[in-house]
Amino acid sequence: MKNEMIKIGVSGCLLGQKVRFDAQHKYHWYINEILAKHFQYVSVCPELEIGMGVPRKAVRLIGNPEAPEMIEPVSGTNWTSKMQIYSDKKISNLSNLCGFLFKKGSPSCGAFKTKVYGKNGIPQLNGRGLFADAFCKRWPLIPVEDEGRLNDPKLRENFLERVFGYYRLKTILSERFKREDWINFHEKNKFLLLSHSRKHYTHLGQLVASISNRTPAEFKDEYAKQYMEALAVMASPKKHGDALLHILGFLKKQINSEQKIDIIKSIENYRLGIHPLIVPITLLNHYITVYKIPYIQDQVYLQPHPADLSLRNHV
Repeated sequence: MKNEMIKIGVSGCLLGQKVRFDAQHKYHWYINEILAKHFQYVSVCPELEIGMGVPRKAVRLIGNPEAPEMIEPVSGTNWTSKMQIYSDKKISNLSNLCGFLFKKGSPSCGAFKTKVYGKNGIPQLNGRGLFADAFCKRWPLIPVEDEGRLNDPKLRENFLERVFGYYRLKTILSERFKREDWINFHEKNKFLLLSHSRKHYTHLGQLVASISNRTPAEFKDEYAKQYMEALAVMASPKKHGDALLHILGFLKKQINSEQKIDIIKSIENYRLGIHPLIVPITLLNHYITVYKIPYIQDQVYLQPHPADLSLRNHV
């Protein structure tokens, strides 16, 4: 990767900005203390930016979950149109983002299971905030998450892996199209893809094999879509294990039987939930570095995100 800060959008209240309806914030320690070391944040607060003010009366999503309206229950004020106009304009200027962290449950920024009130006044957790919904529809490949789901280590790792993956993808998409560059990109990402989805791994391999039969635009669009779809599939101990054993195969001429048994045992202990993923990864990395095997050394899978995030340290 280039030496630059990756840009991601963040709901302003999560950064400690007092922009909520009650003039308070929702400062999130992980976003501000850990992730801030690796990302440049683009702060967004849709409700403040459409002129709702601070403090302000709370709003709700009401009606059809597929197309709800943003209503202020106390006064009956309908903010839907203003939010839609703002969202269309704001989102068009956010193409440089590689991810977005939204405020959980917000009628503007809720990305998952946001309350939508029906005619009977009973809420259903089946909606999405108006701004978040517009963003996801305009930029479907950009990874999104809410701060609540960051508490789940697997969801956290998956989101961040997709952010760094999208950054790598954007980098090659921005460069002059060269078939050899895309073939090289795919080769480096093979085991990362395999750890998420064998289906996408196979499809992308076939796509790259037929690269000369497609226009650059067709190839890039299809590859980008399939690549991000693959990373969105949750990895599992079994799939990681398969990828690790594939990598081990490249060491068969360099290591002895005792060393091979140690590696296989560490992979099995990971699969059983005894050790975290970082244990077999570190062991394999040791031998890969010692014996200098270029094809494997270049694999993104071995370090898809900065080591100090410790995303592979959980069991």
